[in-house]
Amino acid sequence: MTYIHENPKWPSFGWNYDAFADQLAAVRHQQGRLMGKMEGFGLRHRQESLLRTLTQDVVKTSEIEGDLLDNEQVRSSLAQRLGFEIAGLKPADRHVDGVVEMMLDAAMNYHAPLTAERLFLWHRLLFPTGGSGLRRIRVGQWRDDCFGPMQVVSGALGKERVHYQAPAADRLNGEIAAFLDWFNRPNDTDWVMKAALAHLWFVTIHPFDDGNGRIARAIADLALARSEQSSQRFYSMSAQIRLERRDYYNILEFTQKGSLDITGWLRWFLGCMGRSIDAAQASLAGVLGRTAFWESTQGVSLNERQRKVLGLLLEDFKGKLTSSKWASLTKCSQDTALRDILALVEQRILAKCDAGGRSTSYELVALHAEAQSH
Repeated sequence: MTYIHENPKWPSFGWNYDAFADQLAAVRHQQGRLMGKMEGFGLRHRQESLLRTLTQDVVKTSEIEGDLLDNEQVRSSLAQRLGFEIAGLKPADRHVDGVVEMMLDAAMNYHAPLTAERLFLWHRLLFPTGGSGLRRIRVGQWRDDCFGPMQVVSGALGKERVHYQAPAADRLNGEIAAFLDWFNRPNDTDWVMKAALAHLWFVTIHPFDDGNGRIARAIADLALARSEQSSQRFYSMSAQIRLERRDYYNILEFTQKGSLDITGWLRWFLGCMGRSIDAAQASLAGVLGRTAFWESTQGVSLNERQRKVLGLLLEDFKGKLTSSKWASLTKCSQDTALRDILALVEQRILAKCDAGGRSTSYELVALHAEAQSH
């Protein structure tokens, strides 16, 4: 098996620009429209959208690698570092804080050069205890391949499948030097294209024992911040990559086993980016909807239980809202739950669902009206 880093012309990547020129133009247009829309928002709305995006970025870039972070801890760590005043923040552990610091450094300090020392810092932030799972790794240092070549492997013991083998450790100093020189060079490539290329190039070098994917995505985020000349981004590539995880790994494997023509990878990256911006537009509509809802209830007297459940309904509420579920969520009696619900029905904030069933269920009037219109 020959990998692209074994090609005599490595790393002289090539591509057919005509094959994705329209995609690149469309993504650039999407970026501009989203940024323009956000500029018309008030400070509070921009802060909420930024916090949601960064929380997604941190949680999903780790989830891609099977590392599950607590969403509320991530949100808390981000809010504290960004100076956002939010009540009831949940303390974050040092692992969460480390991932947050790495992602914020990439986003907020996008003008700063990318150096080996900065990459070592990111790696130490990802692995503050000096280990990955139950094994010790070289933290803040390039790998040394003392236990064999760096491979990306799947499958049960004895039935492993090697998806990729990285360059030998004795090549790393030269490989990283070439990569960093290219990345920091005055730009002759569109920064969105450069984000895609940097992501592929770094993860192909695979210079660390662990964390290469997360750092590659952080580098891509840094390049995207340069493409927008802004530390505030309102779409999450990592969240979209998590949704398309299988395709992401497939296109990486296909590209790393192919020629130095990376047109296919560039097309996939641009498509994924476009879909992430589409998802952000939908999320933005949700932010506006929630804001409009709370503004419409300003004259209504709501108790703490009602505010809690209404907030959940405005987010990603699963299943049907019944008096039993209300009682469980707010830790109150069935009778109290029913009184809370009927008061909101009387205020035309909740409506009884038309669908039959053993238990009566309720939904927000706005959602009820939308369902009736279809």
